[in-house]
Amino acid sequence: MGVDVKSLIRDLPDFPTEGIIYRDITTVLQNKEGLKASIEQLQESLVDIDFDYIIGPESRGFIFGVPIAYNMNKGFIPIRKKGKLPYKTKCKEYDLEYGTAAVEIHIDAIKPGDKVVIIDDLLATGGTSKAMVELIEELGGKVMMMSYLIELTYLDGRDKLKGYEVQSMIQY
Repeated sequence: MGVDVKSLIRDLPDFPTEGIIYRDITTVLQNKEGLKASIEQLQESLVDIDFDYIIGPESRGFIFGVPIAYNMNKGFIPIRKKGKLPYKTKCKEYDLEYGTAAVEIHIDAIKPGDKVVIIDDLLATGGTSKAMVELIEELGGKVMMMSYLIELTYLDGRDKLKGYEVQSMIQY
């Protein structure tokens, strides 16, 4: 039946701060069957979705989003940490489970009416995803779905994403 991707994820307690259990996917990425299964499972969640682009946040959204965009003959739009994109950007700040951050997108990356899906490794508090949705919608795009490898259900990230289709492959 294939590899159990969840069994490949390494738990690191108290990282990056005390009380956080970090779900390390580097062990999934190192395992050729795990990497392939992760990409295939995320891609399967998009089969019946009508969209133009895949959006992935830095950096693990790139890892999963680019091969799926390639496989599905779609464009890929990166969302990066503040100060990393070379052209004019739109920025959004948000809260993390252990601090704050900001993400940016090129102002010309999305045109009004573009339909996008967001691919990322982790849905935690929903802060990053909510910030990405706001950026996309402020540029006139429509979020068709968000698909994650892992969801930390105890952090209630879906609450910030009500009204959007959200899927996750592995739940904790």
